[in-house]
Amino acid sequence: MRAMTPETLTPDLCVVGAGSGGLSVAAGAVQMGASVVLVEKGRMGGDCLNYGCVPSKALLAAAHAAADARAMGRFGVSAAGGVAVDFAAVMGHVRDVIAGIAPHDSQERFEALGCTVLRESARFVDARTLEAGGVRIRPRRVVLATGSRPRLPDLPGLAEAEPLTNETVFDLREAPERLLILGGGPIGTEMASAFLGLGVPVALATRGEILPKDDPELRAVVRHRLRADGLVLYENADITEVARADDGGPVLCFRDGRWVAGSHLLVAVGREPGIGGLNLEAAGIGHTPRGITVDNRLRTSNRRVFAIGDVTGGLLFTHRAGHDAGIVVRNALFRLPAKAQHHAVPWVTYCDPELAQVGLTEGEARERHGDSIRVITEGFDGNDRARAERRTEGRLKLVTDRKGRVLGCGIVGPHAGDLIQPWVLAVSQGMKVGPIATMIAPYPTLGEISKKAAGGFYTPRLFSAGTRRLVRALARLG
Repeated sequence: MRAMTPETLTPDLCVVGAGSGGLSVAAGAVQMGASVVLVEKGRMGGDCLNYGCVPSKALLAAAHAAADARAMGRFGVSAAGGVAVDFAAVMGHVRDVIAGIAPHDSQERFEALGCTVLRESARFVDARTLEAGGVRIRPRRVVLATGSRPRLPDLPGLAEAEPLTNETVFDLREAPERLLILGGGPIGTEMASAFLGLGVPVALATRGEILPKDDPELRAVVRHRLRADGLVLYENADITEVARADDGGPVLCFRDGRWVAGSHLLVAVGREPGIGGLNLEAAGIGHTPRGITVDNRLRTSNRRVFAIGDVTGGLLFTHRAGHDAGIVVRNALFRLPAKAQHHAVPWVTYCDPELAQVGLTEGEARERHGDSIRVITEGFDGNDRARAERRTEGRLKLVTDRKGRVLGCGIVGPHAGDLIQPWVLAVSQGMKVGPIATMIAPYPTLGEISKKAAGGFYTPRLFSAGTRRLVRALARLG
């Protein structure tokens, strides 16, 4: 990389945003010989490491440990004195997990790889030039990977209530006396599950139903479990304002006159793209309130500029950003017409039990293919490993076309996020159920549920009257 002037850099690639997607692009490109400038105004590692996937799963791990300890009696094991949760120590565990992963995403590591790292805000000056902290950057290509941030609804009194978001909830050092959650998507549902597991009373209010993108039959299992664990749930709630109680705590006020009070309020009603301050208009980059507009090669309306991950809207997942990163590297460095394929992006809500989905739900499949689809459901109550571990709630729901091609799969139950993976392969490759039905699954494992469900596609034909007639005819031949 050469400098046009002491304050102008001309790398092959400028990556704006050091979250999971941006770091993947930067690491891949620089190790392939490209010169890379990486610009990040906040924490290295972005939302996933600092405020999202990593801390939330660490918190959930602590909650699951507490819940498992309370359930030891199911196995004939007792813990004298009950289960005690040290909330400050739990949050220390969360910080330790982040700290253990942080060096992999650090400025030092990326500088050692060969990147020039600028810890500044970036903005476009014109269609080909950016500025960051007084340094001008005129790269061959730009990758925008600035992610998303929590969206706060326009509710009277919300700002005065000083709500928590996913960016601040992990800063808590004392357990809330009663946590109110506004929003029933994956973040709100996961946090409800986590705090309930840690012994915190939780009330959740959401405009529609919880987990609205998931199959209704599967999310009903999550709803039932959360309520059984003590969640006070208000679905289809019309919240008109946030008031303050006499003790200063937040109060959610409903249009019908009901109200619910708590000590803390967590807002998780959605995300908005991180495009503020980029001055996209100067570069001729089209965007909407949902995010930057891209084509299937992830190019913006300015063909020198790509955008990946949350900032483009759609599926807001770390693994989706990682997939996008590979597409951009092929396009930007090798000029290959690689196209993003988002039809097989899975998602998992890591509540207890987990809920995972890939491809089409039953409802989506019926909209596209009518009544020609096949739906096979297999419960964990028929799985011997689940019985041994007393985790039999939940089921796998497989959706195929009439010839057995896998259209989608949803799983609610123990380790659903791991069990969904063979179905991700099946959807991405357009596979039929046959290979999964005929694989040899080790016994006893939770993974047998996939083999059994796949085999269920053939059950009507295998045990039909025609098959019985064939067996009797062959028997007569001696």
